[in-house]
Amino acid sequence: MKKILCLLLLCGCGFRPMFSGQDTDIYVPPISGINGIELRNALNAKFGGQRNPGASYTLSVSLYDPVTQYKALEPTGDATWQEISLRADYILTYNGNQIAAGTERAAESYTFVRYLVAANASYNNAVQNTIGVLAEKISARAIAETYKHSSTSDSDK
Repeated sequence: MKKILCLLLLCGCGFRPMFSGQDTDIYVPPISGINGIELRNALNAKFGGQRNPGASYTLSVSLYDPVTQYKALEPTGDATWQEISLRADYILTYNGNQIAAGTERAAESYTFVRYLVAANASYNNAVQNTIGVLAEKISARAIAETYKHSSTSDSDK
């Protein structure tokens, strides 16, 4: 009963999801590096698939190399935990005019072990998870900006 009441109140207040019934026509140009390919694929998935270069919006992303820091050390001086962090700068343009820009960061800790295969797997998983978080942050901001831009453009007409 409470759920129905909340739903009725939301319907009456004019609330609507940010991209209900709108298409995210955002093109993401290639991003350099292996991690850039993964980030571009993740962003395209967030935007509903890859668009062509003629899309209304273009999201250009510069991804920096991962930075690794030691987070925990044993008494012997060996590292047991490390943190991987990634930074990405982005610029969102509409028909060639910049409408938004920013920087996003994401980090994840992972276990650092002595066995090479396990250490590489742990590192790669941390990088993939960090790329996923970056894609989530950047896509949320890009969608919000395109929504805001299209709302102001519609009200100007």
